[in-house]
Amino acid sequence: MEKKILIILSNTNEIGPNKRKTGTHLSEVAHPYAEFDKTNYQIDFATLTGGNPYLDALNLADDPLNLAFLTGKGWELMQKPVKLSEVNVSSYDAIFVPGGLAPMVDMPKNTVLKEVIREAYEGNAVVGAVCHGPVSLLNVKLSNGSYLLNGKNITSFTNVEEELYAIEDVPFLLENALTKQGAKFHAAANWSANSIADGNLVTGQNPESAKGVAEKMISILERTNKKK
Repeated sequence: MEKKILIILSNTNEIGPNKRKTGTHLSEVAHPYAEFDKTNYQIDFATLTGGNPYLDALNLADDPLNLAFLTGKGWELMQKPVKLSEVNVSSYDAIFVPGGLAPMVDMPKNTVLKEVIREAYEGNAVVGAVCHGPVSLLNVKLSNGSYLLNGKNITSFTNVEEELYAIEDVPFLLENALTKQGAKFHAAANWSANSIADGNLVTGQNPESAKGVAEKMISILERTNKKK
């Protein structure tokens, strides 16, 4: 049976006191999309509100995978997202949350998102996120009352990277917030590819890590079957 992947996107296009324009980082959605598409998985998009998402880092549009996404089916599908609350989560084998600064605004406490991630994770779906996307994992509590993050080996955009990128715009440092809920954080050199799998949870550090996250998710999907 064809595997199904749900890509969950922020609806935000502005962050911080200076109203910095933002959105989903182009490479962080385009590169994983290319990997998922090669496997012939069904790829669907959802946003928190059902509205169309915004893209950031369009200056990287000449990257071959980014250009293929923008001029191909990926961009077309992304413009037809489902409202997350209307998604049948149990029908998906994996969910993936790309970064960009946008998720830092509307994903830390969104209750629908937290329930979707809990249901997917406990249903043995693969849960992946990259860069600022792991902010979606914050405040997710499992059925036993513990934080999903507690004791998990993960990574995300690091404190040092944020100091160099958007420290004046973000509401908090993601690395600090993740570790506060019990995550075992693994940082690599700034802007280097770094992706980590812990069971059915896969995270990546920065845009350079997006392809690796998708590859690890696919590897897990190819050797396991989600509980129905």
